[in-house]
Amino acid sequence: MDNEPDKTSAHSHSHHDHSHLDDTALRVRSLQSLLIDKGYIQQETLNTLIDTYENKVGPRNGAAVIARAWVDSSYKKWLLEDATAAIAALDFTGRQGEHMVAVENTPTVHNIVVCTLCSCYPWPVLGLPPSWYKSAPYRSRVVIDPNSVLADFGVTLPEGRSITVWDSTAEVRYLVVPERPANSEHLSESELASLVTRDSMIGTGFAKPVSSLT
Repeated sequence: MDNEPDKTSAHSHSHHDHSHLDDTALRVRSLQSLLIDKGYIQQETLNTLIDTYENKVGPRNGAAVIARAWVDSSYKKWLLEDATAAIAALDFTGRQGEHMVAVENTPTVHNIVVCTLCSCYPWPVLGLPPSWYKSAPYRSRVVIDPNSVLADFGVTLPEGRSITVWDSTAEVRYLVVPERPANSEHLSESELASLVTRDSMIGTGFAKPVSSLT
């Protein structure tokens, strides 16, 4: 069984400024605490806003990109050749999405995305990064033992499928094109988009089955 990671992208993290990121994070937390203490915002409201951008608004953009690739072979070819331009054509652009690369899951290869040094993430198509994506255990374990990480997400790959781990950087961010669900040929593009999950576009999950629509 060949499920060991066969490739990790070697892009440099030289442009990461971790001291700046740490300082910014501290300032944000301080401001958040101050606003809550003063009664200007409530923690519940803040959590709702974060959940909206982390799990709903952003991932819907990515789902639209994936669904278009599933129904339009020419768009899929463009996406895999020049993801930045193909994604921009659907009006999903902005900071943290200037240089995109799309990688496709196939019956022989499964792709997973990580940022080993911090939390580089394609905001325009996936929204805010989930907390686990930023955690040290995920960032270290997924490179060393991706199968166990996938198991934590309830994902078991078919025997013989290899794993490629892609390391996002300040210069390049990755989007996984998950495999299209079986028996989905009759679905509309919008229905297909509803089957695409955030985790499937990171590589820690699959797209939902067609049966989930019923």
